[in-house]
Parts: sequence; structure tokens; C-alpha cells
Amino acid sequence: MRVLVSGMVAGEPNQGGAAWAVLQYVLGLRRLGHDVVLVEPVETLQPQSVEYMRAVSAYFGLGQAALIAADGESAPLDRERLRELARGADLLLNVSGMLEDPELLEPVPVRAYLDLDPFFNQVWQQQGAEMRFAGHTHFVTVALEIGAPECEVPTLGLPWITSLPPVVLGEWPLSGEDPAHPFTTVGHWRSYGPIEHEGRRYGMRAHSLRSLVALPERCGGEFALALGIHPGDGGDIAALEGHGWRLLDPAAVAATPDSYRRFVLASQAELGVAKEGYVRSRSGWFSDRSACYLASGRPVVAQETGFSRHLPTGRGLLAFCDVDEAAAAVEEVRAHPQAHAEAARQIAEAYLDSDRVLGRLLEELGIG
Repeated sequence: MRVLVSGMVAGEPNQGGAAWAVLQYVLGLRRLGHDVVLVEPVETLQPQSVEYMRAVSAYFGLGQAALIAADGESAPLDRERLRELARGADLLLNVSGMLEDPELLEPVPVRAYLDLDPFFNQVWQQQGAEMRFAGHTHFVTVALEIGAPECEVPTLGLPWITSLPPVVLGEWPLSGEDPAHPFTTVGHWRSYGPIEHEGRRYGMRAHSLRSLVALPERCGGEFALALGIHPGDGGDIAALEGHGWRLLDPAAVAATPDSYRRFVLASQAELGVAKEGYVRSRSGWFSDRSACYLASGRPVVAQETGFSRHLPTGRGLLAFCDVDEAAAAVEEVRAHPQAHAEAARQIAEAYLDSDRVLGRLLEELGIG
């Protein structure tokens, strides 16, 4: 079967984690024996983006990957080759509906919208923004709780398929943990502004992290954040550093898929902080980043979004709702590092293995 996967890998280069979020699908489907084509829409072809795509393709042996610009120009594959591949495709996985080109969309019989940013995508659509839902035959989300009574993610009347984030275990081999290494994570302080929904604010990781600012003082030890934060947020930078957080530039430590992986492996565990919108909406979102930590035998202390209804917690994966619970979870991981490391990998194998997750997804899409 041929699958087109569309998502952000190189359009904004030097974001190794964002690339991995898409590559897990590309590499996982290839592992299952499928012919996979990676297509990333961009406004214009920029040399640094084309070079980044070439480098990623070479590193992972992707023979069919291209950026396609709004004017139709594409590279490294030309447009005619992309049209030919689309005509023979059976499935499109389209992250946030990024791919809109009708010549690449319309020939594909099963066109799945893949929502990796739940609550925000749905509310923007509900509020009148065009979030590119039209033209798809199926709708997939990582909001595991969508449709549940307490979940505030609008369904928009669509029959959502829920899916955990896949991780290709062979790309994230179990690696010996070192209790001297820090708790880490990678992400953006702000991806965009908060939104209002039914009279309530739903914010970014910034809003979640502010409530945890005293955590390093509570626990001791090292907490290192590879955090994309604008210098204009100087007050927040000073507050984080003043409370003991070590701030790193993600472009320096996690710019490529390989350096991102090395950053994860140089961690004792992850402190997973979610966008406030994921938390307040009780979406059930679980991070593709956390899946990488777990697969590598790195325990995860993750902010609760409702995911604990779908994944086992207490060993390897620990959920928290406030700074007190986060501190207790960190201390538990530090007290029993080996047990939590082993449990982390076991969770990845049992629940997040790309063979299992993507095999189930293909069945749900009716093409397994």
C-alpha cells in the first residue's frame, strides 16, 4: 500500500522534535511494509528548508520526500513525480490538513485529517477560522478523551478516531539511565496566543510552567529545559532561572532528529509540561515527545490531561496536577530509578509501539 504523509519536518528547520512527530508515522508505516511518501507544503522553497529535508531524507533513507511550495514548485522531487505518486496512493495522513493541493489530494481515496494539536484546531474551526477539515474522509486525533462528557474539545459533529502517538522502538533503543543526569524536556514557551472559549482562557505551555516555577527549589537536583522562549519574555526567563531552572536553546541541543534523540538519552527522565489548553480541556492528549522518552527507558513525569485513563501510571509514567504532585513524582523517580526506567520501556512496548498503534489505526481507517 502507498501512503502519503504530510506534516512539518523542514519548513521551519532546526526543530528536531517537530520532525520526529511526523517521522514516527513515516518510519512506522515503512516498518509495516508500506510505500511511504513524505510531502510537506511550504509557502516558498527556502534553501535551508530544502537542505534540511535532504539531510533528514538521507539520514533515514527516505527516497520519496519533498517540499511543495504554494506556486507548485517542489524539491527534491519534482511536481510531476509527486502527482504520479499521489495517483497511486491508497491513504493520505494529513497533519492539521496541511496539504491542500487538489492534484495531490483528490486522487487518494482515503484522506485522513491527523490532529496533533487538539482543542486548538477544533475551537479555531468552531470560531470561524478555516482549519482545512474539508476534503477529508476520516478524522484522527490524539485527544484520547474527545467525546467524553467531561472533555471540552469540540467534536464538530465529526466521527473522530482516537490514537496514541506512535514511536518506532528501533529508533529509540533502551539505553542505560544515569541518576546524575537532569530531568529535561523540549518545547516552546509559546506557540501562539491563548484562546477564549465559552468565557474561559486556554493557554500555552507558558501558563502551565508558571505554576511549576518553584519545582527545582522543592526537589533539588537539575532541571534543564530546551525551551524556545523569546528574549522579550525577560521576566519569565529571570523567574525560571531564579528558581533554579537551566534554560537551553533547543536550536543548539535538539535541532535535528539525531541531536534531539541524543538530548533525550542524556536525561534521567522527562518533566512533561502540557499546553494549558490541553490540560483545561481534559483532552487526554499525550505527548509524542514523552513517547520517545519512555521508549528510551526514561521515566516521564507528565502533567495530567486525562491520558491516565488510557495509559498505566505510577511506574515509569507518573501523572501530576499541581506542583506538590510533581515534586512527589520527581522524588519517587529519583528514589527508584531502575524500576521506573524498566517500567518506562515496558509502557512504550505495550502501548506506543508504532507496529501496534499504526496497525490499529489502519484497521480503524478500513484499510488494515
